[in-house]
Amino acid sequence: MSSPLVQKPASARKPPRTVRPARALGPRAAPATASDPKDPALVALGERARALRARRGLTRKAVAEAADISERYLANLEYGLGNASLLVLQQLAGALQCPLAELTGDVTTSSPEWLLIRELLEHRDEAALRRVRVAIGEMLGTGGAGAPRSPRVALVGLRGAGKSTLGQMLADDLAFPFVELSREIEQFAGCTISEIQALYGMNAYRRYERRALEEAIQIHSEAVIATPGGLVSDPATFNLLLTHCTSVWLHADPEDHMKRVTAQGDLRPMADSNEAMDDLKRILAGRAAFYSKAEFKLDTSAQPLQPTFLALRALVRRALQLPR
Repeated sequence: MSSPLVQKPASARKPPRTVRPARALGPRAAPATASDPKDPALVALGERARALRARRGLTRKAVAEAADISERYLANLEYGLGNASLLVLQQLAGALQCPLAELTGDVTTSSPEWLLIRELLEHRDEAALRRVRVAIGEMLGTGGAGAPRSPRVALVGLRGAGKSTLGQMLADDLAFPFVELSREIEQFAGCTISEIQALYGMNAYRRYERRALEEAIQIHSEAVIATPGGLVSDPATFNLLLTHCTSVWLHADPEDHMKRVTAQGDLRPMADSNEAMDDLKRILAGRAAFYSKAEFKLDTSAQPLQPTFLALRALVRRALQLPR
């Protein structure tokens, strides 16, 4: 009897097993059963993946191999059972030869017309895109280059730009109602803006903001409207403003924004002035592209208050063709 400690000759041993790199399986999914609850978002994702595969005329096996995922995992994903990671979705989009947005349900990929329009607009510069937006407004009757300017004057810009102070002065000069949209939002909600955001979240706040703007437009044929700084973050609400108001972007240097906010009694920015200033600059940089869609722009850091107001007054009266 041979001792168990004696090794077999090398020639008698089995060759080492070749280990292949593991495929990107994603979370291990259990086989589908009739009782499995399905998340609607995952079901919709699976339907899109299946439709895209069919449109490309590809088998599930071919897509799985091209995406370097298992065929079983792809099958579960298509049936709404696969909770894929972003990296797996990127691989799958590459295998299906489509943008990731098309796989995840971007509205601009929801029909052939959307896809063709998006293709026409892709890689156009900002000036061309603006002309297209104005032309669409004219075609749909929601404004455009040929539309008369509205006597509702909306002031946009970051907090501390001077919207409230200059807005009230302008409204008094024009004998127009002055609408502080932030106050209207609080009236709708029955609590402060900070309480709305803390209790109900940002989505609820954006709904109140949209409702307040809609009501201001409906009630006032003439008005000066001071808008919250973040209104431009919601494209639908900002588009509503651009369509129904004459818009003016009041902008200032970041240092002036900070000084004016603290002068209003808000000491929160001074808790860490360096970090707060960096945050303010990032917000301003992120929103500047949206603020710039306003019809007019006025620098409120260039001069003291009274000359700045006179510049705004002249700009608005000229735009509305009112006597100066």
